[in-house]
Amino acid sequence: MTLVRRYEGALFDSSRWDGFALRAGDIIISTPPKCGTTWTQMICALVVLQEAELPLPLDTLSPWLDMVTRARGEVFAELEAQTHRRFIKTHTPLDGLPHDPTVTYICVGRDPRDVALSMVRHLDNMDILAFLAARERAAAIDGIELRPLPPPSPRPDGVRHRFWQWVDDETPSTHSGGVSLRFTVEHVQTFWEADDDLDVVFLHYDDLKTDLMGQMRELAAHLEIEVDEQRWSALVQSATFDSMRRMADMTVPGGDRGQWLDAAAFFSRGTSGQWRDLLDEADLARYAARVRALAPPDVVEWLHREPIG
Repeated sequence: MTLVRRYEGALFDSSRWDGFALRAGDIIISTPPKCGTTWTQMICALVVLQEAELPLPLDTLSPWLDMVTRARGEVFAELEAQTHRRFIKTHTPLDGLPHDPTVTYICVGRDPRDVALSMVRHLDNMDILAFLAARERAAAIDGIELRPLPPPSPRPDGVRHRFWQWVDDETPSTHSGGVSLRFTVEHVQTFWEADDDLDVVFLHYDDLKTDLMGQMRELAAHLEIEVDEQRWSALVQSATFDSMRRMADMTVPGGDRGQWLDAAAFFSRGTSGQWRDLLDEADLARYAARVRALAPPDVVEWLHREPIG
């Protein structure tokens, strides 16, 4: 299958979907980075497996298919061997994914201002040398030659400057590595414009925060998965941020491969509205103009749970 668009960055390449055999009932979790990807993977694991404790690490149950730090053949074999309903992670927008009407696509959104601040902490917690070493090993196993990476953009000092670097970045989404406001809103927009024959579910980070039980029940119903009523309380408890932090050795992607300076810090604060302590009225007006230039009003309204001015 030839995909419509190719998205690639230092750590992922959507062309890895080429040749992957989807199954009816597969669940593809596709989110912009720092919008609740791992959280949604955990929710799917709990609903599909109906066990409050994971039998295997989450990134084994739900591998990131287009992540280049693992050999493609290894990931394909892992997914092929699964007998439960598969739930697969990606950050690739819909126009870079295979389209299959028998598959459910879950798109998760979050207030981009919170995404930006979460991304700052996320990048600070990465052991980039460990990621790059894993990338080289995976390429050697797959027998592919890596293209040289462009030099990294210099990181400005201070959270405020890094916030605006993320907001104002004009790098095309196909080559941004997912680290920009432009990528975040364009990703969601590809799902917003999905063909009617595709089964697309939208989740919002704030809804998961305020009504985790209700959101998990709605998702299970959409997936046509029946869950014993007596199991719900334990399943929802396992999906809370506190529980996922306590189980960091099982829930953090790559946590056993030394890719994070602090695996438990991967989940960061898990809160909404962090930007209120950073942005003043002039900042908010500048941000509103920028996000409105990138996305149509209905997408902007859905991402932001209050008027942005």
